[in-house]
Amino acid sequence: MSDNELVKAIEHWRSLPIEERQRRHLEAIPSHVANSMAMEGEPVDEEWLRERLARRIRQLGILQPKSAS
Repeated sequence: MSDNELVKAIEHWRSLPIEERQRRHLEAIPSHVANSMAMEGEPVDEEWLRERLARRIRQLGILQPKSAS
């Protein structure tokens, strides 16, 4: 990624509403955890993580990721 593309990506991210940034962060968590666990030799099912995250989000009454709707 060139410097110019990186600057544009950052500007785009910053222009998003806070709710969209939060949703994207939450949506990325299961993938990051699954990849990290796999690297440690302890694979975990990403779909199971998504289900657990969606359940926890519902319990807390916070913003839901699109994939958990």
